[in-house]
Amino acid sequence: MKPSSSRSDTLLGGLSGAPDVDTALTDTSLLQAMLDAEAALARAAADCGVLPASAAQAIAAHCRADRYDPTSLGRAADDTGNPVVPLVRELTAAVPEHARPWVHLGATSQDILDTALALVTRRATEPLLRHLDAAADAAARLADTHRATVLVARTLGQQAAPTTFGLKAAGWLVELLEVRARLLRARAALPAQLGGAVGTLAALESAGPAVSERYAEHLGLAASPLPWHTRRQPVLDQAAAIGGLLAATGKVAVDVGLLARTEVGEVAEGGPGRGGSSAMPHKRNPVDSVLVTAAARRGPGLVATLFTAAVQEHERAAGDWHAEWEPLLDLLHVAGGATARCARMLDGLQVRPERMRANLDASGGLVLAEAVAARLAPALGRGAARDLVARAATRPAFRDALLTDPEIRAHLSEREIDEALDPYGWLGSADGFVDRALAAHRGTQP
Repeated sequence: MKPSSSRSDTLLGGLSGAPDVDTALTDTSLLQAMLDAEAALARAAADCGVLPASAAQAIAAHCRADRYDPTSLGRAADDTGNPVVPLVRELTAAVPEHARPWVHLGATSQDILDTALALVTRRATEPLLRHLDAAADAAARLADTHRATVLVARTLGQQAAPTTFGLKAAGWLVELLEVRARLLRARAALPAQLGGAVGTLAALESAGPAVSERYAEHLGLAASPLPWHTRRQPVLDQAAAIGGLLAATGKVAVDVGLLARTEVGEVAEGGPGRGGSSAMPHKRNPVDSVLVTAAARRGPGLVATLFTAAVQEHERAAGDWHAEWEPLLDLLHVAGGATARCARMLDGLQVRPERMRANLDASGGLVLAEAVAARLAPALGRGAARDLVARAATRPAFRDALLTDPEIRAHLSEREIDEALDPYGWLGSADGFVDRALAAHRGTQP
């Protein structure tokens, strides 16, 4: 059987995915995960004396995806509502006759598919975390290198006050570290699913709980105290963690895209030949920023579908469970692409300190108005000081307005005004916050 192609091999999939993450999301990979669950079930039941060891060995030997055709299984799934039923039929026919009564013993279709999706999620998360670590490493380098590179901070879309590019990158870094920790927790908690037809494991009689525990051990997944057929918190934990990752990478991408605008020009994406336009020869578009932002915009809808589908009835859901499968895989797909591109974007980011300083100075010192008011506050009180500086800010040439205002000059000398207008004097704890971010980053490294 020819392996199914990766989502990154499609015409548009290459713009939203990452090949190493998408390898874990192919039809073949999902099929193999379903077969891994069947093999683990047989081995666990044999460990607990429920079925002969020879039968478990025979079943496991036939749990190889290259023996089956995912396309034909998918077509056959239309008759039963899921691909497990035709797979069990083919697996039963494939094994020796003495093992056939023991195939899929005690399980229901949902057990196998839920467990397979947990395995796929775990496997896809491995390369995704490598990309996330690379993005965090790049953000840490930017934070350390540019801890003294001043630029103007923007709030509500307007120039506000001085900050440093190092602190901006440190903010990116901390958010990436936060989503990394959340992903690790969610991945470690991924449980195997085994409950049988209605969550009682009646077909395994008294051995049910022991088989369930051994089943999880064979798969390297967490053991759940009870089946979670209609308690979908494990899926929601994954959705929230991956959705948070898309938000974090999207925040970085939006910042980079805004800083790279022609009229701002404070950063540019690296990479020769990237960012061209089909019509305009001069264009150098921030392609990674654009694609990561696109992925981040898709995330909330996928997360919302999984949360909406989580309100499920009784012991087994009609439709809500089925609604989860593809959105979960799509979420992993776009998160893989977003994280890989975020890492590439930050690693090759071209920072332009001279443009940052020019944009900061373009206001003629207005972005230091808060600093001037702080100098006046001890003598006048904060409210009166603010009103005086606000009045000066309405006049042309802010520095000149300060120097010629008699009420301000009664309390501040020219030297003191110039000191207040020095952006390096109004950076507060920026350097210390960069140190904190870098210390947190070092704590995640082996």
